[in-house]
Amino acid sequence: MKRTLRQLEEAIRHAETYEQWREASLEHDRLSGADEWKEIDRSPHYDYELIRNRLAQIRQARQRNDVNKLVFHLHEGLHGNLGNISNPRLYQYCRIGTKKLIENYLAEVCAALDYLCDNDFDNLPFKEKLDFFQTTGHAFGQSCLMLSGGGSLGLFHIGVVKALWEQDLLPSVISGSSAGAIVASVVGAHDDSELRHRLEPENLYLEAFKYIGWTGLLKGTPVLDGDYLEACLEENIPDLTFEEAHERTGREINITVSPYDRHQFSRLLNWRTSPNVLIRKAVLASCAIPGIYPPVSLWAKGMDGERVPYIPGRKFVDGSIKDDLPIRRIARLYGVNHSIVSQTNPHVVPFLSRNESAGPISVMTDWATRNLSMNTRYALQLLQNRVQSNDLGLMLDKLASVAGQKYVGDINLIPPRRPMNITRVLSNPTLDQVREFIRLGEFTSWARMDMIDNTTRISRTFRACLERLDRMEAERLERLEKPSVVSAG
Repeated sequence: MKRTLRQLEEAIRHAETYEQWREASLEHDRLSGADEWKEIDRSPHYDYELIRNRLAQIRQARQRNDVNKLVFHLHEGLHGNLGNISNPRLYQYCRIGTKKLIENYLAEVCAALDYLCDNDFDNLPFKEKLDFFQTTGHAFGQSCLMLSGGGSLGLFHIGVVKALWEQDLLPSVISGSSAGAIVASVVGAHDDSELRHRLEPENLYLEAFKYIGWTGLLKGTPVLDGDYLEACLEENIPDLTFEEAHERTGREINITVSPYDRHQFSRLLNWRTSPNVLIRKAVLASCAIPGIYPPVSLWAKGMDGERVPYIPGRKFVDGSIKDDLPIRRIARLYGVNHSIVSQTNPHVVPFLSRNESAGPISVMTDWATRNLSMNTRYALQLLQNRVQSNDLGLMLDKLASVAGQKYVGDINLIPPRRPMNITRVLSNPTLDQVREFIRLGEFTSWARMDMIDNTTRISRTFRACLERLDRMEAERLERLEKPSVVSAG
């Protein structure tokens, strides 16, 4: 038995596709006893009695065609983490899935939503049905994908995006900072018919870094050639505004940039807040590390389609300076209450745990960490007040934000620790290195795929139902607007 399990673990490590990985993982769960664990409802990690009762109520109402009771249970009882069913510890005992009770509950909720959406009921008129889905779906919330900075290490994000997209689990709301902004924009500006081709290593143009010289850092001139990076972006990102990209793909991409002024707040650019801004320039600004790249002026399309400056006189730099993962603003704009984070920042990754099921840190450790963070930020603020150089001040500002930012989300996809990766951050990768990073992103995502699937299943069902209802409403309006044909007597 042990030998067979070891062979399966080797097969899992060397799987070339998700299907191969999943097949070996399912067999491992069967032989290791994990399947038996899944069948037992009881666990200290979630409220199994609450989930059992909710499942029975919803199932009974649907089986009896009791629409009023079904709507009541769904409207009153749906919550994103009801009974703590999203607890990462529920995914530490097996390689695929979790408790069958949780999966049955999620399947029943989604079946009930589809049942209400796709059938006509005398006691649930269309308008009331639409109101129910809009109100309950908004209250339930949705997930977003957040892609961090990280220079060349951000190629890991491509593997993450590719893995999620291939399993139809890629959220429509995607944010990116610095390197993450490049990947988010590639995804947000190409529709599904183009994306598979674009995400292949051979089809990515990645000559982004050209050194001018480190001696310029002391003179206030950039170390890397900004025009060279811009040429790279032109090869990968179509010449679109945020609004044009949204109309083309339906994805809602968000790019963070920071004003090239000290003590200013970062901005979140997207089709809602800055619809006419050109994406390429926004990404170039989000990559402009102070002192490494020159600051960037943003451009937009005017009313006549001509290019005009966006906020003339203001320049922008690296989006991760102030807000690498802008979860609060995204939550406010899109009703997001759950985040999937792909984190590759070299100053963050070495210190993050890969085990999301680990227990909380002790009170003393938490206090010590917060105290150190507070003292570090205070010391850096004192330095900032005495520094005259804007570039140096922004660097100190970035260091202060590192101490204060939160770099993780609800589900975290983090590459393995490899000390030599720090030497690759600002270097052009070889094709083999690109393949390696994408492979790491895919493999890391595969291990979280069932957790992502389960935690996003209800919100994805709400979205699909609303899309169907919107089409139904449009068809109804079209029929009403058609003039009736009166035959001549």
